[in-house]
Amino acid sequence: MTKFLFASFPVTGHINPGLPIARELVARGHDVRWYSTHRFKRAIESTGARFVPFRRATPIDETRLSELYPERPSSGLAQLQWDVKHIFIDSVRGQFADLVEELEREPADVIVGDNASVAAATIQERFHLQWAVYGVTVPGFSSRDTAPFGLALMPSSSPIGRLRNRLLTWINDRIIFRAAAKHLALVRRELGLSYYGGGVFDFVRSADLILQGSVASFEYPRTDMPPQLRFVGATIPPVPADWTPPSWWGDLVGRQVVLVTQGTINNDYDQLIRPAIRALAAEDVLVVVTTGSRPPSEIEIEPLPDNVRVERFIPYARLMPKIDVLVTNGGFGSVQIALAHGVPIVAIGKTEEKPELINRINWSRVGIGLKQLVPTETQVRDVVTRVLTNPSYAIRAASIRHEMAGLDAPVRAADLLEQLIRQESLAVSA
Repeated sequence: MTKFLFASFPVTGHINPGLPIARELVARGHDVRWYSTHRFKRAIESTGARFVPFRRATPIDETRLSELYPERPSSGLAQLQWDVKHIFIDSVRGQFADLVEELEREPADVIVGDNASVAAATIQERFHLQWAVYGVTVPGFSSRDTAPFGLALMPSSSPIGRLRNRLLTWINDRIIFRAAAKHLALVRRELGLSYYGGGVFDFVRSADLILQGSVASFEYPRTDMPPQLRFVGATIPPVPADWTPPSWWGDLVGRQVVLVTQGTINNDYDQLIRPAIRALAAEDVLVVVTTGSRPPSEIEIEPLPDNVRVERFIPYARLMPKIDVLVTNGGFGSVQIALAHGVPIVAIGKTEEKPELINRINWSRVGIGLKQLVPTETQVRDVVTRVLTNPSYAIRAASIRHEMAGLDAPVRAADLLEQLIRQESLAVSA
């Protein structure tokens, strides 16, 4: 039995992909703890893992970001710069203190975080643990073949392209994210850790294992991809035992169905949900809208068009097989689950790292992505129509589905984690 301690960044899109992995590890007889906020206690304990609460760390609530951080920029690179410094790095101090206390009370063999969990990276240095990362978004580490993460430029491995990439990486590290890098160095010094001179997104390269929640065909090829990175496919949360289909479930049969979702962090309905509802109101499609962290009543379109159905939550494992196109602001998890079912994508967004994901959608040709915060109704209608009527997008999405079909992500991830422990045991015995 191995002792695993999960310490993912405590927001929905970072927690959910790890839950099936934790459940699989518990089923195999491993001891699993998960350090997080009380908001995720029930979900964590449903996997069989033990919940370890935030104590000294400041709880992060993605549903109240605008209230908690009124100075936070609204979108784009400025928002990403601010988030890295003030949300991801500033949260490390309290989380590190909590995790030191927890590990001194009860040691672990492996620390598991997501690819934004700076706290997991620092605590593994303090205790010299095996460290695994599961990817909840596209890889952010630097490469000779890609522009730096955050600039949302297409890859280029030509001689000129590599020159561009090297120059932009220097600008990214020394200018764009210089303040964040200096802040990370300060926090690390306060925690008694050694100096780190890499880019702010390159810390993941030091992990012993990187479990990327996608497949190779969706990601930019890199000649310098970390050898410990493994594609494991999409982690699809199971259907809750108490979930029952809504009364309109039968309406999904015999019609083209468009799913519209805006995720949990950016929940200003004017950014996507309201434009999409109005844009598709007269189209011959059934529109299913899921609202996530906010109640459906807050859409405030009265009356709703006859072809629109709204729910706060529908498990994707049940819904995605019935969908013809996903319209999203670019959440990584929902995009991967859609592709696992062969569903093409319309992605429209400009916040956090979403422009990077939109690039991959366009690059892999599984749909159409627009880097806009608020689209016009005409834009939404046009791109949805293009994806529904041009079979090439569905063909490419089906190709990704075929690639994912051979991957049971939780099982593959658990296999690789067990392999990591066996390798460590062999190294110690040698």
